Amino acid sequence: MSRRKNKFLHPQPDDDPISSVANLFDVAMVFAVALMVALVAHFNITEMFTQEDFTMVKNPGKDNMEIITKKGDEISRYKSGNNTKREGNKGKRIGIAYELENGEIIYVPE
Repeated sequence: MSRRKNKFLHPQPDDDPISSVANLFDVAMVFAVALMVALVAHFNITEMFTQEDFTMVKNPGKDNMEIITKKGDEISRYKSGNNTKREGNKGKRIGIAYELENGEIIYVPE
């Protein structure tokens, strides 16, 4: 009986050198998932994963402004500026829109 207790109190070391690699793989997977969650939270792209339709403006009022629109499962992207060659992808600023605290949007033409 004392042999059995001694076996559980003092386990024999594992001589398999590959066993530590499995632990490193687990740590790397946890790190990768944590990094992806942190990037999604930092760039505020959680709207992409919802079922609601939305419109997002990146770099408003600048030359590299982008408008990203999601309607249903379709996501479309519009880039402003004169550096694109495709027809229908050019635009110019014609006014400013303001959103009030109550959610109402007011457009002011220039």
